[in-house]
Amino acid sequence: MSHNSFGHLFRFTTFGESHGPAIGCVVDGTPPGIPLTEEDIQVDLNKRRPGQSRFTTQRQELDTVKILSGVFEGVTTGTPIGLLIENVDQRSKDYSEIKDKYRPGHADYTYIAKYGIRDYRGGGRSSARETAMRVAAGAIARKILGSEIVVRGALVQMGEKTINRDNWDWNQVNENPFFAPDAAAVPEFEAYLDGIRKSGSSVGAVIEVVATGAPAGWGAPIYGKLDQDLASAMMSINAVKGVEIGAGFGSAALTGEQNADEMRAGHNRPEFLSNNAGGVLGGLSTGQDIVCRFAVKPTSSILAPRKTVDRAGRETEIITKGRHD
Repeated sequence: MSHNSFGHLFRFTTFGESHGPAIGCVVDGTPPGIPLTEEDIQVDLNKRRPGQSRFTTQRQELDTVKILSGVFEGVTTGTPIGLLIENVDQRSKDYSEIKDKYRPGHADYTYIAKYGIRDYRGGGRSSARETAMRVAAGAIARKILGSEIVVRGALVQMGEKTINRDNWDWNQVNENPFFAPDAAAVPEFEAYLDGIRKSGSSVGAVIEVVATGAPAGWGAPIYGKLDQDLASAMMSINAVKGVEIGAGFGSAALTGEQNADEMRAGHNRPEFLSNNAGGVLGGLSTGQDIVCRFAVKPTSSILAPRKTVDRAGRETEIITKGRHD
């Protein structure tokens, strides 16, 4: 298997490289008759678009999406939806020095080990640029789910700095360059990250995703668990090195009394007194918020010199200069 696709009933396949002419995806499983325009997708792509602050890559991509198929007169036809985004601001010359050197923390060596060839310009398929098409496919998934199910995400940790959960405000997420739900943490994040950048290094982060409104019973047991699919989706994102659902790794420090979400009688269904399970039990949704967090490792392209080897097996040193994405 090529492993370029994700999903079951709703399935998408991405293609393209960071410095190729374009990136794209094919979305299959969208029901017919759903209103869909390029503008519907562009709203989410604009949030992801690079170059919008000094804290992101300065690559200036408009990320303008084109719908190639599967939509007629503003509604889906039920056939595969083809999407395309042209790459317009590649600077492949920034990568000439690393053509024959393996960058620590990147997939340079592992791609050579598997395929015997690699696209060294921006990492090729292993570039985070691939995620633009996930955002586009996700925008279509959001249209299918409708307004009753709300999926939101926010940054909750940057390096050693964390938000104050008592200050959590979803309205703040789109008001700052970090998508943080704690307005008071933003100045601290800015100063902290400026210091890291000046030192020529980088730090990682933790993102929390919350889905509200999902009914009880979604998912499947054993090998088709809802949390299993969520973890697989999160771990497939480049640079993600850890995933937890609900209390996650923190549940190991809890007692059985503390961790088990007690229940009481409610209207038409039981109510839970807590949500350590993250909205999933036995691989099936409980009807509570589905809560997932994932850890992103520090960006590996940094100015600090690091030891490595080249394709000939010789020890050398590498400094990642230029504008990288």
